[in-house]
Amino acid sequence: MEKHDHTFHYKEKFELEAGSSLAGFQLRYTTFGKLNSDRSNVVWVCHALTGSSDFTTWWGDLFSESGPFDPRKYFIICANMPGGCYGSTGPLSVDPLTGNPFYHTFPVVTNRDVVRAFDALRQELHFEKIHTLIGGSLGGQQVLEWAIHQPDVFQNIIPIACNASHSPWGIAFNEAQRLAIQADPTWKESEPRAGLEGLKAARAIGMISYRQYETFQLTQSEKHHDKIEGFRAATYQQYQGDKLANRFNAFTYWALSKMMDSHNVGRNRESIESALKKIKASTLIIGIESDLLFPLSEQKYLVEQIPQAELEVIQSNYGHDGFLVEFDRMKESILHHFKKETLQAVFV
Repeated sequence: MEKHDHTFHYKEKFELEAGSSLAGFQLRYTTFGKLNSDRSNVVWVCHALTGSSDFTTWWGDLFSESGPFDPRKYFIICANMPGGCYGSTGPLSVDPLTGNPFYHTFPVVTNRDVVRAFDALRQELHFEKIHTLIGGSLGGQQVLEWAIHQPDVFQNIIPIACNASHSPWGIAFNEAQRLAIQADPTWKESEPRAGLEGLKAARAIGMISYRQYETFQLTQSEKHHDKIEGFRAATYQQYQGDKLANRFNAFTYWALSKMMDSHNVGRNRESIESALKKIKASTLIIGIESDLLFPLSEQKYLVEQIPQAELEVIQSNYGHDGFLVEFDRMKESILHHFKKETLQAVFV
């Protein structure tokens, strides 16, 4: 079964939550599987901070024949979020009002803007209902926002390693990364590689929050005791910075980290609690026990506030990145959830 890439063009003025606007936008999206006759088998995936619409490259095991979303049974879709750099409108796109790339002038885009853009695509594709909406980290934040924005659309949601509002701790980590980008003397320039060395440093900072003590102990410990420099942990950080710089850009990293910081489902609503209570979908929340960036207390809070929600805790040595590593546990948790939902429906 083949994947297909598409581009959605929204040609009207798009007002943004922070007060500015885009003169239209485009979304790059990937589909996999076959849509059934009544269009009731749609699974929508929201990607994380540096992800693309090709969900098979980072969550492929969930969308295999042995996974919970077998492409022979489901139609899976993922759109690269606005602000991204994998085909959707972002800082390197051309501003139609000036004829030049946005770069530093790209407007502030929030998760609420993102889900409104996704919803425009959903309506264009005539998906009245979504069987399951799933996403992790920044994508998990968008799952919550969208389920609040359109509570009657989603039958099931699976927000993973995320929160109702971004914490001061998480904002501090993101600001440290942006300070690293800002310290790069090229950041002031308007060209695609501006801030690239700063981006490498930013990614190294980020890796400390994505992983945790045991991760580095297990994977980066020295095999001998005679080293003075050139440590594995140091070269690993350099490698991660280089790896991201080869596929991303500092402008997008800046914009999406700001998007994560501004996440608060209670903004301009009565409260966070009342917003979460609007969610009607059957909800499986997955948390990573060792997550330092989105600690388990944040997922427990979601379970307390969202009706019909249950929590699955995954043990992992990989911290926040466990949601990108622990495929077997994730598959098991999701399959068990849907099996239980089916049994409950039978006995109701």
